[in-house]
Amino acid sequence: MTGMPVSWMRVVAVVFAVSWGANQFAPMQLVYRDTSGLTSTAFTAMLGTYALGLIPSLLYFGRLSDRVGRRAIVRPMVGVAMVSTVILALGADMPGLLYLGRVLAGVASGMAFTAGGAWIKELSDSPGAGARRTAVALSAGFGCGALFAGLIAQWLPMPDVLPYLVHLVMMVATGASVWRVPETRARAVERKAPTAGVVGQSWFIAGVAPWAPWVFGTATVAFATLPPHVSDVTGSLSVAVTGAVAALTLWTGVAVQPTARRLAGRGAMIPVATGVTFGCVGFASAAAALATTGAVSLGLIVLACVLLGSCYGMLLVSGLMIVENNIPVGGDLSSAVAVYYCFVYLGFAVPLLLSLAAPTLGLTVAAVLMVGGFAVARTRRS
Repeated sequence: MTGMPVSWMRVVAVVFAVSWGANQFAPMQLVYRDTSGLTSTAFTAMLGTYALGLIPSLLYFGRLSDRVGRRAIVRPMVGVAMVSTVILALGADMPGLLYLGRVLAGVASGMAFTAGGAWIKELSDSPGAGARRTAVALSAGFGCGALFAGLIAQWLPMPDVLPYLVHLVMMVATGASVWRVPETRARAVERKAPTAGVVGQSWFIAGVAPWAPWVFGTATVAFATLPPHVSDVTGSLSVAVTGAVAALTLWTGVAVQPTARRLAGRGAMIPVATGVTFGCVGFASAAAALATTGAVSLGLIVLACVLLGSCYGMLLVSGLMIVENNIPVGGDLSSAVAVYYCFVYLGFAVPLLLSLAAPTLGLTVAAVLMVGGFAVARTRRS
């Protein structure tokens, strides 16, 4: 096991960098509105096209990683992430390229979250450490990408290009670092029969799938539905505040994950129930923020971000732990994690649906649906 701690940290770093790139787009809504006349609906559609690349990538590369190994997927992923960032930078002059860049960012993320997540787990030497480290890398990367892209776009030149160049440098550095990390799949003690399709297993379809979309269904409300309202409240600082709003949401998600692990020791559904509660109150706070103005509205936005981020973090790590605990050693962990992420990322559709409906009414319906999903899962597991 010599060198393993350094190895898992290197994989965590590259997953962090890919997650940064996936969410550096979040605070750019107001930049593109000013430079390209991009509407809120068009931006949320671009945000959602990420899932068009992500979901097929999760399903394909998750299974492929279980067959050919983790390194064989993570290495080319670095190149895909770099190409997606270059295309997003070119989208400053050709907005149509933003769709393509987001799709490729989704492809890179699918490769990183399945093969990278399984690699981290296999390089970790304590139960549950892999899920925690993967969730922290993902959430911290999402939060940092949003925050620093917002700060760069607010105060530095070339606001629609420079954030992407920063990410490009990150991918070069972390890609070089991860290149020589040892393969783990080939060292499996005993290759067992392939795990049955996770979607067909009762513990997943009954206990995880009904609530999994709300992992990002809650978080994306904070950085896709609220920013136009943020700009009305904060004026000239709106781009930086938008990035900070997204970062607050996702870093709160990181902060609550140790609590989620402790609660899971008392029962797998306890942190899920706690997360759903946070989410419902967060949706109510977001609806109240949209209905008010001024300092009161900004305070409600901050409260909503903390609550929605708490829901996101609780649900994300709970699902990863449930999946890990139900896949035997030597089983197709990467494939199972891929299926989980597919359900998780269905939540990216929530902001687009809200933008097509009255936001406050949509948030109320979203809360009801989230509670319904949890109730179904809790009842089926009882």
